[in-house]
Amino acid sequence: MAKKIVTDLDVAGKKVLVRADFNVPMKDGEITNDDRIVQALPTIKHLIEEGAKVILFSHLGRVKVEEDKAGKSLKPVADRLSSLLNKEVQFVPETRGEKLESAINALENGQVLMFENTRFEDIDGKKESGNDPELGKYWASLGDLFVNDAFGTAHRAHASNVGIASNLESAAGFLMEKEIKFIGDSVDQPERPFVAILGGAKVSDKIGVIENLLEKADKVIIGGGMAFTFFKAQGKEIGSSLLEADKVDLAKDLLERAKGKIILPIDSVVNTEFANEGDVKVVSVDEHPEGYMGLDIGPETVKLYEKELQGAKTVVWNGPMGVFEMENFAKGTIGVCEAIANLSDATTIIGGGDSAAAAMQLGFAEKFSHISTGGGASLEYLEGKELPGLAAISNK
Repeated sequence: MAKKIVTDLDVAGKKVLVRADFNVPMKDGEITNDDRIVQALPTIKHLIEEGAKVILFSHLGRVKVEEDKAGKSLKPVADRLSSLLNKEVQFVPETRGEKLESAINALENGQVLMFENTRFEDIDGKKESGNDPELGKYWASLGDLFVNDAFGTAHRAHASNVGIASNLESAAGFLMEKEIKFIGDSVDQPERPFVAILGGAKVSDKIGVIENLLEKADKVIIGGGMAFTFFKAQGKEIGSSLLEADKVDLAKDLLERAKGKIILPIDSVVNTEFANEGDVKVVSVDEHPEGYMGLDIGPETVKLYEKELQGAKTVVWNGPMGVFEMENFAKGTIGVCEAIANLSDATTIIGGGDSAAAAMQLGFAEKFSHISTGGGASLEYLEGKELPGLAAISNK
């Protein structure tokens, strides 16, 4: 069922509640990466231009006890947004009450207000993250319409997304619409050949994704720590590499069901310890030395994956190929990132998390069709699961 988007709403003169994803990294009260704020700008600017009274809110970090509030205020976000919009963003350091209500009621068309971190409501019981019906109803009472632009929390049923949407006419913002279009459409209606690349440490984190993509992709390329559980399933020696012993039978079953669709590394970069320095060397996956752990895919694997990607029309990548935070084990992730970025005439999508961080760090962000803003949400979307935050948005 198609969802309403912000352009389907008549917002002029209306109080429009906007759930954004402003869960940005902070250090000593300073925002260290404002990408999520920048991604929210198109929806906010549209609402301003259409004469809405814009009321923004988000969570920031985890807040369980009073002490957790320190450094978790959205005030720095409001200040940064104000400079990006070149317009005042009024900040109200409350999540409910007369002060907030008065400030909202005093808004004029085109003005913007932001209220405090929604997770501050989790201190006396999980009112926000537990989707407390009273809280969702109260927040809904502050506005006339609701726009959900926070894909990063769409896999969670919270008061600030599902709770409000249950009580108000709602629509997806432009960022949410973009995530639905790229991730949903690319997996469900891909232009072929469709290649999925999955990395990361554990098979258990990606079981649902692998199973769903084996049904839909033409090839599933695997890297990262989870490759070693597949090697064990093939009877190979893996030294002291990461292993999920309880998932070996599952890996064996996936390989049998894949009928050749799963492509595994052919060499690894190994070390005697989990550290950047040491006895680092490249070995064939068929000759893994005892006492060594695999920390990256090797150069021959990078060449193999480049070859497997040639001609692909749709590529979805989720998870790094190795411990890319360490220089000696970053080459695999860099190589795969370059290979995808250099594909011509292909829709290329990164499903959030570490792979998104890697592409940005390596300067390849502009070369991808889409980089998801939601790690957990994109992973569940790739599994084919229904996302509560998305499901709650009004249908067209």
